[in-house]
Amino acid sequence: MKFLTLAALSTETLALAVSETKRQSSGAPTVTVKNGTISGVHSNTYDQDYFLGIPYAQPPVNELRFRNPQSLNTTYDSTLQATEYAPECVGYGGDQIGYPVSEDCLVLNVVRPSGCDGQDLPLGVWIHGGGLYMGGATDERYNLSFIVQNSVDIGRPIIGVSIAYRLSAWGFLQSQEVSGSGNTNMGLRDQRLALHWIHENIGAFGGDCSKVTIWGESAGAASVGWHLMAYNGRDDNIFRAAIMESGNPVPYNSYRDNTFFQPKYDHVVKAAGCAHSIDTLDCLRSVPYKKLNNLFNTSSAGDWQPIVDGDFVAKFGSIQLAQGDFVKVPIMDGANTDEGVSFGPMGVNSTQDFIDFASSDEVQATLPRYFAEMLPDVYPNEPEYWIPGVETVGNYTYTQPFGKGHQYQRSAAYFGDVVMIANRRGACQAWAAAGVPAYCYRFNTRPAGSDFEVGVTHFQEVAFVFDNTQGVGYNKAHGTVNPFQGKPQSYQQLAKLMSSSWASFIATLDPNGFEGRYAQAEAWPKYSVEEPQNIVWDANTTALAYAEPDTFRQEGIQWILDHALAYHR
Repeated sequence: MKFLTLAALSTETLALAVSETKRQSSGAPTVTVKNGTISGVHSNTYDQDYFLGIPYAQPPVNELRFRNPQSLNTTYDSTLQATEYAPECVGYGGDQIGYPVSEDCLVLNVVRPSGCDGQDLPLGVWIHGGGLYMGGATDERYNLSFIVQNSVDIGRPIIGVSIAYRLSAWGFLQSQEVSGSGNTNMGLRDQRLALHWIHENIGAFGGDCSKVTIWGESAGAASVGWHLMAYNGRDDNIFRAAIMESGNPVPYNSYRDNTFFQPKYDHVVKAAGCAHSIDTLDCLRSVPYKKLNNLFNTSSAGDWQPIVDGDFVAKFGSIQLAQGDFVKVPIMDGANTDEGVSFGPMGVNSTQDFIDFASSDEVQATLPRYFAEMLPDVYPNEPEYWIPGVETVGNYTYTQPFGKGHQYQRSAAYFGDVVMIANRRGACQAWAAAGVPAYCYRFNTRPAGSDFEVGVTHFQEVAFVFDNTQGVGYNKAHGTVNPFQGKPQSYQQLAKLMSSSWASFIATLDPNGFEGRYAQAEAWPKYSVEEPQNIVWDANTTALAYAEPDTFRQEGIQWILDHALAYHR
């Protein structure tokens, strides 16, 4: 496996700065796990130890390509030098820009406060997003040093772990042949094996395997949801809590079956020269990487998604929630105010357009035509339903906002709800009904670089959760700027409050109880059936955080939840 040095990934502001803070090899932090001894690197800047690019599975190459991940079955020949980030898994999209990729990518990274050997610290395991077709644990925006430092500052020290998993067709190839071989949903199984590796080995790093919180955003949050529901809600005791940022146990997409994936698979097989093979899946394992990569690197790279396989994904998530078949651990679950700006289609100029898009196979959550025709009644073209709201962009009922369509705001409200927000509410309701703690939120702060007509859309809470006030990784490669650039001090205060709340929940299952909490912020209420409430994160208010009733767009969101089976999820 080839590695990329941290120095090559760094910017002048990057806190890791390993090239300047390495100890002499004789003084490097070391741990001994089941497979042997691992040597890491120390940061004087944060007084933290990093163990980077640790393999948790056999490389999924050659005969192991397109197979479920296999546990490591050998010991290291010598001390494993875990001092450099590994390449990201092969993906397709903007999140891959600037980072090398490789098939050999099933690794994890550990960031811990120095001197925690034998302390049994809680840990947060980060699962990155990117639609399951791009992204990686190496992404600088997911720098764990800041939140780990905050955990120490508030008297709730934690260990941070980030994991990599196979993406796009490499991790989610689906077809009759794949289903028949039992190698479905490989990327999710990668994550699961990483969690088992952590359970078996984290004690060597000073972590407590009984105090693991799984945590992700977008597809990473959806992944967390899949683990809460995996194997029909079987509790394997590999995590005790879960955090979902814009992702839920009921997924954002409609589940497709092999009638959808088979033509795509057949196209790959034919183009790869495997059409006349008896075992086409096995034939694909021998196709040169470059050739397969070119075949997968198309506009349909994101079409490869999890499937209901009767195993890891036992059945529709809505059915499992209704039957109580989920791991009953405390959760944090939230979404951003204007999610629909990221997920709503353009060119919605009429009610007919609205219906057509809602029943189109091109959207993530699609409805049969009969049900789509009901939507105008529960998603009226009225200001209280609009995304972004009138307070952000004014009244655009009869004008075309920014070239997106006369009814774009109506459409954005629906698509934000159907992809992210409705299932967030549904999860919070299910957890509360089961008597399991749930802390739910709405993020309502527009960072720098986000135009006013975009509002508070998808992903924008991430820099705040990671307390990434330096904007590490928000560079030209991602087409964005430091989210805190030119913003008032309240933005940095909110980042500190949110990051500390996340760390406190990971450490104690209580997001409120930590030293130095912002005095004017309201306490984060537990969600209840009788009084459903979110905390709202808003840097433009004096409190920074306040509770609100979780009742907005009540009729439309409830309609989405009631019709979950029509959405096939």
